Amino acid sequence: MSKTIALLTDFGTEDIYDGVMKGVIKSISPNATLIDITHSIAPQHVRQAAFALLNSYRYFPNGTIFMVVVDPGVGTARLPIAVQAGNYIFVAPDNGVLAYALSNFPNKRVYEIANTEYRLPIVSNTFHGRDIFSPAVAHLANGVPIEKLGPELADVIQLPMPELTVQEDQIDGEVMHIDRFGNIITSIGELHWIETNRLVLSPIFGDVKSNVPIESSHARITVNDTEIFGIRVSYAESVRGDLLALVGSSSYLEIAVNQGNAAQRLNVSVGDRVQISLGEFDATVRN
Repeated sequence: MSKTIALLTDFGTEDIYDGVMKGVIKSISPNATLIDITHSIAPQHVRQAAFALLNSYRYFPNGTIFMVVVDPGVGTARLPIAVQAGNYIFVAPDNGVLAYALSNFPNKRVYEIANTEYRLPIVSNTFHGRDIFSPAVAHLANGVPIEKLGPELADVIQLPMPELTVQEDQIDGEVMHIDRFGNIITSIGELHWIETNRLVLSPIFGDVKSNVPIESSHARITVNDTEIFGIRVSYAESVRGDLLALVGSSSYLEIAVNQGNAAQRLNVSVGDRVQISLGEFDATVRN
């Protein structure tokens, strides 16, 4: 049975790196199905890759093997690892890139990729994606048990979790990603509509684990000193050029410009603070 291998890297598509890794995989596991999640992670941006993996892995079939290569520590003492978590396997450098996704799995087993039988014969100090990770995922796809790769480890390296703090009348988060449309994706999620004018926040990050109700017309969003009143259901509630807040497809608060670029308009960067104030003002009057 063909195994699915999903690739997520910062290699881009202009150079040979992505193609060479696929060549190595297919040479060892010719029946494997390869899917590109993205190769457009900002160079060496481990946190962006961790957030991308968190928001993508659940849409893949059981048995998928994820190869995540964003590896600023390549050639150092950082370990290459493979992790069995639920019905998935994740292969990556142990630099925190798996931390956000693995936080959803209470039980996991972590192994160092140390067995030279499952590497290329010559391992460079600069391209472990080709020499270590690609052979490992290919052999796993062929049915090699994960424990054959090397010794079991206690856990993976962690990353600082995204900011998400909840107070009685205020929710604080941060900008996690800016997509190619200029939409500003925040750490404030998961948000779900339960009525026409009513949302519930089920925090993914932070210490608050209980649901937080939000009246969408009583929400004031502040980013870079710009205030946006209300959270819209969809772009259809705005016209071209409008700045708006809405719930994106991954259930996070997003700030967008209808057919425009919100990040450019607001001069926003990843890591900037985002705040929702919950008050008695009415956004239907303000907007």
